[in-house]
Amino acid sequence: MTWVLIMSANAIDAQELVGAANKFVSALDKERKSLAVFPFDIDERFNFHFFPKDRKGIPLEKLTAAQRDLAFSLLKTCMSEQGVKKSKAVIELEGVLREVEGRSVDDNYRDPGKYYFSVFGIPANNTIWGWRMEGHHLSLNFSSKDNKLISGTPGFFGANPAIVQTGPNKGMQILKEETEMGYELLQSFSTEQLKRVIFAEKAPGDIITFVDRKASIERRAGISYAQMNDKQKELLLQLIRLYVNRYTKSFADDMLKEIQNAGLDQLWFGWAGDTEQGIGHPHYYRIHGPTIIIEYDNTQNNGNHIHTVVRDLKNDFGGDVLLQHYKEKH
Repeated sequence: MTWVLIMSANAIDAQELVGAANKFVSALDKERKSLAVFPFDIDERFNFHFFPKDRKGIPLEKLTAAQRDLAFSLLKTCMSEQGVKKSKAVIELEGVLREVEGRSVDDNYRDPGKYYFSVFGIPANNTIWGWRMEGHHLSLNFSSKDNKLISGTPGFFGANPAIVQTGPNKGMQILKEETEMGYELLQSFSTEQLKRVIFAEKAPGDIITFVDRKASIERRAGISYAQMNDKQKELLLQLIRLYVNRYTKSFADDMLKEIQNAGLDQLWFGWAGDTEQGIGHPHYYRIHGPTIIIEYDNTQNNGNHIHTVVRDLKNDFGGDVLLQHYKEKH
């Protein structure tokens, strides 16, 4: 049986990327623009984080309602409907986390207003440029050349709490599919297969690639696609699609095509930590192939705090080739 990774994504195509970026930038006054716009080749473009801190860029709290709408319109040109929905849910979860931790309403450590937009370079039909949206538990990094999105990684989504336990948002679970589909694949393996799949009894304390400029994991661990049965292969591909289809359809299809062309048999799935599902059972899984690393870690807060990331091993931050092309033009 020949398995196909590329399928129709529930997303919208990005056709107005440059226009959306310019509408956002043009709506900013001089002061806001000075915070939001940077050269493309600045080191700040690689300053990738997912923890609460002050950042470069223009935060949501300093934008008018109209400017915020334009910022999210830019996001919609790069992310699928589901990707935009999850992005907004991560932001909203800051208010929930503030309540869970018993912080005051004016506390700015857990603050939905501290999600920052940055534009790198000059958006145009024939230029190389990029942009970023980043705050606690959210980091989306995009690069474009000739009015085409060519990179959307690192792409980080996190959730704390993973499952809200109390209050009016009790039961809220932003990354539910990422959790349940990971467990579904794990539970499909035989006892003998699990000896390969589970590569460590204890899960790492965070995603292994962390905030490194170059994503790297020394070795692939677990079980390869080639060693799976048909059901397991399809479950793995469904899990990959879940992460990649956070992006707009045209970009997701290109990324899935690269993964498939590199060889599905070269994909590995590995698990570490507890195999029982639920809070109190820290666990980790990853998918590792020639072109991609996908990590999921749920270890902090007694296994109720998730970090997920997609790293493109060729094109993170647009890749070195794109940066070289930019320097040659300037």
